[in-house]
Amino acid sequence: MQIYLPIAEVSVNAFLLLGLGGIVGVLSGMFGVGGGFLMTPLLFFIGIPPAVAVATEANQIVASSFSGVLAHLKRQTVDLRMGGVLLVGGLVGAAVGVEVFTLLREMGQVDLLVKLCYVVFLGLIGGLMFIESLRAIRRSRAPGMTKVIRKQRTWIHALPFKMKFRTSGLYISVIPPLVVGVLVGILAAIMGVGGGFIMVPAMIYILGMPTKVVVGTSLFQIIFVTAFTTLLHATTNYTVDMILAVLLLIGGVIGAQIGARIGVKLKAEQLRILLAIMVLAVCGKLALDLLLTPAEIYSIGTGGHG
Repeated sequence: MQIYLPIAEVSVNAFLLLGLGGIVGVLSGMFGVGGGFLMTPLLFFIGIPPAVAVATEANQIVASSFSGVLAHLKRQTVDLRMGGVLLVGGLVGAAVGVEVFTLLREMGQVDLLVKLCYVVFLGLIGGLMFIESLRAIRRSRAPGMTKVIRKQRTWIHALPFKMKFRTSGLYISVIPPLVVGVLVGILAAIMGVGGGFIMVPAMIYILGMPTKVVVGTSLFQIIFVTAFTTLLHATTNYTVDMILAVLLLIGGVIGAQIGARIGVKLKAEQLRILLAIMVLAVCGKLALDLLLTPAEIYSIGTGGHG
């Protein structure tokens, strides 16, 4: 069933889009990531222009994250205060990111930049998560090894403007969460991602939050930042394709509920290593696409010879 997407100016199979939305929704519920870092490259692969994929995907993340957050709120695994601090940073970052995106679009460089950002970020994050997950699995198997102690004092504890985050059991400065929020906001605008793949590791390793509240808190912040990003893209760049968004959304909402149930059954280390492998696979495919010469180097213009 082919349908025409007016903003993207391409025809695609409706069931393919529903399926992609569903797969990414499952991942969103399992890992606490918006799923954009996988969905946006998948949209590139089926022929959606990067500028449209980025803006529309931000829209779809809102729905799948909202669906995931509801499941986490029931379990009381959302630190609303921490989410609020991350959100302030995220909104500032999103505004900056959309400005940069608009500038690059006017210069005609946005497609290349988006793809390069993906290769760099997915490679870095995937690699680091993979190494860390392997270590965590080894630690859990080694007899007599105690659990990692997270409470050691680091440079973060020396920073001013401290605040109590009861759900996470933390008393830290608001500066690191604000900085993490700003970075994630910029990425949401330029790459069409919720930023969960950066936020989740940052919340665990930099802020020292317990893993069980990280997923829900990350999704809570992602909802508002991506909604704000979508609004800015729709009003400044006109790159949000509503038909594409609705199809991805339906698949995503159903998938997120399934994912949240699967996520409960798996250990944290297993979840992290699965996510790392997926991130690296998508990174590899994108890098190959950038390096290999396209089938049609010149796609526009017939070039009449006089």
